Amino acid sequence: MHPKALLDACSELVRLTLKFDHPADAVVSRFFRDHRGLGPRERATLAETVYTVLRKKLLFDHCAPSGSGPKERRLAILGFYGPGDFLRSALSEQEKNWLDQCEKIHVADLMERHRHNLPDWLVQPLKEQAGDGFWPLVESLNKGAGLDLRVNALNAKRADVQKELAQAGIKALATPYSPWGLRIAGKPAVNKLDAFTRGAFEVQDEGSQLLAMLLDAKRGEMVVDFCAGAGGKTLAIGATMRSTGRLYAFDTSAHRLAALKPRLARSGLSNVHPAAIAHERDERIKRLAGKIDRVLVDAPCSGLGTLRRNPDLKWRQDMQAVAEMAIKQSAILASAARLLKSGGRLVYATCSPLPQENEEVAKVFSEASTDFFALDPAQILTELKLNDAQSLCQRAPDGVNYLRLWPHLHATDGFFAAVWEKR
Repeated sequence: MHPKALLDACSELVRLTLKFDHPADAVVSRFFRDHRGLGPRERATLAETVYTVLRKKLLFDHCAPSGSGPKERRLAILGFYGPGDFLRSALSEQEKNWLDQCEKIHVADLMERHRHNLPDWLVQPLKEQAGDGFWPLVESLNKGAGLDLRVNALNAKRADVQKELAQAGIKALATPYSPWGLRIAGKPAVNKLDAFTRGAFEVQDEGSQLLAMLLDAKRGEMVVDFCAGAGGKTLAIGATMRSTGRLYAFDTSAHRLAALKPRLARSGLSNVHPAAIAHERDERIKRLAGKIDRVLVDAPCSGLGTLRRNPDLKWRQDMQAVAEMAIKQSAILASAARLLKSGGRLVYATCSPLPQENEEVAKVFSEASTDFFALDPAQILTELKLNDAQSLCQRAPDGVNYLRLWPHLHATDGFFAAVWEKR
């Protein structure tokens, strides 16, 4: 594609994305469907340009007024993903001079908001949570993320998959914590590999893999993934159960569960039973009350722990939305807890760094549920032979230990998990 045409396409996609009517990934996917003639390189340029604009929106908003032309074009120029000479061949002399001036700006000399690129409502909570790690956290969030894979322990070994990837020209390193994980730099088309189509691995962040480990489901047990979505953790749990017992994958979205079907077929699992439910008090839930050995509640949340991958989330939410989400999370957790039998394990998790969705929800549940007592996730992971498991956890002021994963510390998405056992 000619440089000018590609820059025009980037500008249009930036314009559509910044309307914030829909998630950025959905807008990008729709744009690609509407422009099927785009090649892999053009798609990469378009997507990465948009995501760079979303990550550095406040900085680019600060620089854009000094330029000329439509704002979305100026933002696309600032965030353009590709060789500088390619971009400049699409610019007017006036635009080239403006870009030269922008590139001379020392970001370290700017105001904080232009350095962290976070909305005002999110800055203080993250500073309180991350402490001295705030700026390293910001840096990691603005870099994007690589690609983690989970090797399907039911039918493959990590070392074998690693070798197979190497033969395909893809360098994959073992993840530092999950025994199932492989980490890849960049975003190669792993879904076209034979190892993927035969179910030897799935794409899954290492942090998400650790949530499945915390549940530690055993052979022959009755297990529920309460908010299964597309089933990434469901598949990991099913593999730990060696395809025995019964694993229910519940979700209120039949559309999300439909995405589990092809993944389930590849996985070789026969113990997974997907089921759409109307709400957390569905009749299916009532019939299973007191019968389940383990329940994972990966609750709907703000998703702010995934800002490396979904930077639009910080612009599409506010603290009121978080507060409303916390009410929903508490209701879901309370309903899911009713499923457990005595001695059963309950894991509550989010991909959010905010205490309103995490420690505060866990505390409310603990105070209201005297028939549950908290377990130490560091001890669970240590018993599963994970290295330095305590470094994955953070102790709250009330003395309870929780799983707390951070992009800048653990190279995962941001995750939280609390664990209880029913008396």
